[in-house]
Amino acid sequence: MTDRETLANSRFSCTPRERAVFEAGIKLATIYHQFVGTPVNLESVEKLEDAISRSIEVQPYVKSAEVTIDRSFFSKEMDRYSYLSLTGNMIDAVIRIELDGNLVTAEMRFDRELNYPLMFISDISEV
Repeated sequence: MTDRETLANSRFSCTPRERAVFEAGIKLATIYHQFVGTPVNLESVEKLEDAISRSIEVQPYVKSAEVTIDRSFFSKEMDRYSYLSLTGNMIDAVIRIELDGNLVTAEMRFDRELNYPLMFISDISEV
């Protein structure tokens, strides 16, 4: 552990497991609040998915980040002047955080029953 990591850890009054859950929430919030509103079309959607995933993967403790954008929102009749602004109900994300032997899987999915882009912890395990 580096001195910088030791110093950062000293700021948290929780268990490593609780911190891993906290880190997962921060990463999902980053996806939502940083990227909602981004212009996107069928030609750029794959690149945007990759850019979002890669931007999350550089953050501390991220083991993996998978982002997909629901293509059903795009019309095949869209031309070069047509694009959408990314919304929360278009994003599916799965983030895995590994911290001190804890593996947390967090997801963001549009929940049709709630009519809401729900962020939730889907699994917590030990590595």
